[in-house]
Amino acid sequence: MATQEIIKDSSYWYNKFITSPSDVRFRIHGKHYQLDRKLLIEKSRKFAMLLKDHKNEELAVPFKNIPGDSTAFELAMKFCQGYEPNLTAINIVPVICLAFYLEMTEEHCQGNLLDKAFNFFHLKILPHWNESVKAFQTMEHHFDFAIHLGLVDSCLESLLSKARDNPRLLGEPFKKPTLSDTGADYRPIVRKKLFTSNQQASEALTLLSLRLYELIISSIIQNGVQPEYVAASLFRYAEAWATVNITGEAVVDSKDVIETVEKLLPDDKIVLPCKLLFEMLRTAIFFHASPSCRYGFEMRIGKQLNEALVEDLSTPSQGYAAEVQFDIDCVKRILQNFYANYTSSESSGLIKVAELIEDYLAKLADDENLTKDSFISLCAISVATTIETKRYSDGVYRAIDIYLDRHNYLTESEKEEVCQGLDCSRMSEEARIHASQNSRLPLRVVVQALFVGQLHLRDVITTRVDNSDNGSRKEVMVIGSEESDEARIEMDNGVIELENECDRMKRQIEEGVVKEKKNSRWKALKRKFGCMNGSHACTNCQVHLRTNLFRELQMLHELGAVSARKVAQIQADTVNRILTS
Repeated sequence: MATQEIIKDSSYWYNKFITSPSDVRFRIHGKHYQLDRKLLIEKSRKFAMLLKDHKNEELAVPFKNIPGDSTAFELAMKFCQGYEPNLTAINIVPVICLAFYLEMTEEHCQGNLLDKAFNFFHLKILPHWNESVKAFQTMEHHFDFAIHLGLVDSCLESLLSKARDNPRLLGEPFKKPTLSDTGADYRPIVRKKLFTSNQQASEALTLLSLRLYELIISSIIQNGVQPEYVAASLFRYAEAWATVNITGEAVVDSKDVIETVEKLLPDDKIVLPCKLLFEMLRTAIFFHASPSCRYGFEMRIGKQLNEALVEDLSTPSQGYAAEVQFDIDCVKRILQNFYANYTSSESSGLIKVAELIEDYLAKLADDENLTKDSFISLCAISVATTIETKRYSDGVYRAIDIYLDRHNYLTESEKEEVCQGLDCSRMSEEARIHASQNSRLPLRVVVQALFVGQLHLRDVITTRVDNSDNGSRKEVMVIGSEESDEARIEMDNGVIELENECDRMKRQIEEGVVKEKKNSRWKALKRKFGCMNGSHACTNCQVHLRTNLFRELQMLHELGAVSARKVAQIQADTVNRILTS
């Protein structure tokens, strides 16, 4: 008011300084301006105070920390010259901040710029979602002024009220995965055409700076907006700002983005498909996010691991060495979270995870760079999941077979290390038969498969005899004649002879070469099993011996007409001696 009195009442001051239409020059935002001194004094109290004692045409006072940009300043200067300001959602915040800085208030002049800008902001911007987001976006460059003037709080309240009424403004949530020919397909939930698409509105949020985005999402979460909408918005924001195709300082920014997104992401189950959670975990690993960030994604994945695919588990390690392509510890932690959070009374989820780990193990087994120790560690994980569901361990056997085939340079002792997690007693009959004839397996595992097969056969025979409705089967087992005694003795002698020959066979194989000995039963046994071809390698001979050994034991079973229980017992004991020798 004092400045107005000076302007109106002091004719000397007025006539002294208002001598031409453009009689003051100054420099702001790198540009030179030459404006009417009278009009500046009339609209801006700051200019009035600066020009009160300034008589020169050149105003050399530096404008420190002046808000806005050259566009906003030119709009304010045109307003001083009598033009109506062309206000929009993009320039409204810088104009308000500049008008406040220049003190273009109602106290200084009626109908001044600050009041007009505030009215436009409240009447034209805040009622609309898109306009509010655009205006909110510009507050990043004038944050302190926007906070002081209440613009940030006003925008937050406006956006929050609209998000509560229509959470789809945050973006469509992702639907549950559906399998197709190309794998899992994740698309937003499709609504009826009664509602128009708000994908553009969702994309507008991704344009916000991290500071502003965190403010609005935190406010939305605190006010109870459905978590699936919040999660969808967070994923799209991470997808827009934390990408692997960036370098320099943007890497640091992306690290902050993925850590902030993880902190804000709801802990609720199934708010995002498992595949998308894995994508964010890979992003966190790529940008070397904090351990707490990585663990947060692992925990959420673990809660819904039964939805994952093998491709999802192939999480790359932070290391770049060729032999470390997969983060095994990460898989372990995810599994631990799955079992810790699995509360369903149904076993279907456990079975799916067991099958997933078996398929994952088989995929990794085909990688020639996967080390033996890493594979053994993965085998232990797969065995644990299989035991949990009381399933056959055929998947573990399949992976071991693939690994041995891919890494055929392993020694016999290394092969035994690889197979240490394989339990033949938990394999199906088909898998055991395959293992007993598998040239890639170490001898001990082959014999173990034979031994378990014979134990199973003995149990089957015993069960059938005990459950027989008549005594016909029991009568067969009664040895009451001299002919039966002789047959039994002949059978026992044959088993003992076969056992001795197998002992010699095992020693020869362990030595690595087949040594010829005069009049040896080893040579006769080889001839009997068809391994006398001099061009055969020792490995091929082992295959023939194992296969025919299995057949000999089956032939002994056919003598069960004399004593089925006795034959099965002798067979099991024979193989057990070979296995434990």
